[in-house]
Amino acid sequence: MKPERHVFICMNQRPEGHPKGSCQSAGAGGVLEAFYGEMEKRGAFGKVMVTGTFCMGPCMDGPTVVVYPEGVWYGKVKPEDVGEIFDSHLEKGAPVDRLRLA
Repeated sequence: MKPERHVFICMNQRPEGHPKGSCQSAGAGGVLEAFYGEMEKRGAFGKVMVTGTFCMGPCMDGPTVVVYPEGVWYGKVKPEDVGEIFDSHLEKGAPVDRLRLA
């Protein structure tokens, strides 16, 4: 079954003190866990696919999350934002503007 939406979460880890920072250092592990938790709670397996990735570029704005097929990029995502992303974007198709990257 092809999912309706595919969520990519940057899990890249750079050495401590790297000038670009890294999504993993900014809490990407907790964001990934929160997405998996919401998928289980909502029974969204098959409708939503979540994949951890390596660097997607906007390291200073991490953790970075991208939702396809819309191609919406989110930055500085926290675990507590994941429920809102599910409610608004993944279930209703309305991106969460306050988290969008320019």
